[in-house]
Amino acid sequence: MVLEDFYEVSNTSLAGDEATTSLKINKEHEIYKGHFPGRPVTPGVVLMQLFKEEAERIFDKKLQLVRADNVKFTAVFDPTQDAELILESNLTETGEFIKLKGIAKSKQGIVLKISSLYKAC
Repeated sequence: MVLEDFYEVSNTSLAGDEATTSLKINKEHEIYKGHFPGRPVTPGVVLMQLFKEEAERIFDKKLQLVRADNVKFTAVFDPTQDAELILESNLTETGEFIKLKGIAKSKQGIVLKISSLYKAC
C-alpha cells in the first residue's frame, strides 16, 4: 500500500463485476499538510491510486497502471467536509489485465470518473 495510513476500508461489497467500497479518509495525513494548509484538497493522483489499491485488494494481485483512457476530476474532495469516500467500480479481468471503470463520490457528489487498465505484476 503506497498510501500508508491515508485511509481505512470501512466496507466492501462485491456483486459480479461490481464493487462498492467505503473508505474513511484520515484528514490528519501528511499529504494534507502541504496540499493545502488550512484548505486540504486530496490530490488527483491520490484519488487515482485509491482505485488501483482497491483493485489490488479485491484481486489479491500487485498491479501496474497501463493506461488511463478517461480521467475526469469533477469536484474537490476535502476530508474536513466529509471523511467518507465511496468507490464504485466495474472490474473485469482478462488474462493478466484488469479493466476498471469507476467513480469516486462523497456526500457532495461525484469527485472523479475514471476508466483505466492495469497489468498484473
